[in-house]
Amino acid sequence: MPKKKRILFPVVFMIAVTVVFTFLLAYINEVTQATIEEQEALRVEKSILYVFGIDVSDLDDEKIHNKFTDLIEISDQNDQRYYIYKANNQVMGYAVQISGKGLWGTITGHIAFSPDHEKILGVNFVSHSETPGLGGRIDEDDYKNQFRNLSLPENDVFFVNNKDTGGNIDAISGATLTSKAVIDIYNNKLPEILEQARKVGYYEGN
Repeated sequence: MPKKKRILFPVVFMIAVTVVFTFLLAYINEVTQATIEEQEALRVEKSILYVFGIDVSDLDDEKIHNKFTDLIEISDQNDQRYYIYKANNQVMGYAVQISGKGLWGTITGHIAFSPDHEKILGVNFVSHSETPGLGGRIDEDDYKNQFRNLSLPENDVFFVNNKDTGGNIDAISGATLTSKAVIDIYNNKLPEILEQARKVGYYEGN
C-alpha cells in the first residue's frame, strides 16, 4: 500500500466510526426521550405524593399516576409551580419545588405546607450530589420524617440542627455540612416562598 494511502486510511476509518457512533447515540436518545420524560414526571409525582404523606409504596406506576391526577392540582403562578392537594373538595395543603446549594452541588426537592402555613407537612429530595452513605442519607425516611407535620415558628428561622441544644432537627451523623446545607436552604428560601403563596392566595389564615 502506498505511503499516502496508509496515512489516509486510519483517518478516514476514524471519521467513519465517529459518524456511525454519533448517529447511533442520536438515534438512541431520540427513541428513549419520551420514556425518560415519563420517568422524570413519575418521579416528581411520587415526590409530591410523599411530601403530603400519601402512601403509594404498594402501587404500580400507572396507579401512582392516577392517584396523583385524582388528588393533586397544578397551578403556575408568577414563575412558581404549586401542587395543591385536595380531598373531598377541601384543600389539604400546598407543595412547591425548592432547591439550593449543597456540599457538592445543587440539592433539589419538594416541600409541602398546610393551608394555614402553620405546619410543614413533609419534605423530599429528588436530586443531589451528596456523598452516598453520608450526606446522601438525606434520602432516608429517618431523616425526612423529622420534618413531617413540624410546626413552623413565627420567626423566619424555621429549622435548627441538634435537638439536644434546642433545635428541631437532628443532623445526620458524619454529614454535618450537608445537614447544615439543607437547613440553610429551607431557612433562606421558605420566607419568600410562603410570602409569595400568600400573595397569590394560597393561604388560609385568620
